[in-house]
Amino acid sequence: MKRDSKLSGILHVLLHMAEYATPVTSETLAGVMQTNPAVIRRIMSGLRQRGYVRSEKGHGGGWTLVCNFEQLTLADVWRAVGEPSLIAMSNRTDFPDCLVEQAVNHALDTASKEAESLLIARMQEVTLARLRQDFHQDLHASPTNLVKVSCHE
Repeated sequence: MKRDSKLSGILHVLLHMAEYATPVTSETLAGVMQTNPAVIRRIMSGLRQRGYVRSEKGHGGGWTLVCNFEQLTLADVWRAVGEPSLIAMSNRTDFPDCLVEQAVNHALDTASKEAESLLIARMQEVTLARLRQDFHQDLHASPTNLVKVSCHE
């Protein structure tokens, strides 16, 4: 079963953007993420609508962070990208009148909702500033990590 990595990818992009002092083009971010610039523009639209980033066209333009990393949480970004499913588990619905299937589905639904609530609460506690701090701490812990800043070079 393939897992959704959209949130992880967007967080990755935001942390890379934080390392630039100037606007970053979709092409540059696409190179970092090994994807198409159109994909970057599409995923950034939810962040722009929430006021976390802005874009400027023309020479010297690109994407700029306009949010406070001290306040922006993983949950905020998750909401900005449309609240993709956090639990990749679904119920069997082949026999909706089956009491066994109903009992199983109810138990799994309850467990999934509880797990998702806990995950969202935890994501609300983690700021992008903390992720950036963790990244910089790891970066400075070992000089060999300097080559890992540009993840895909």
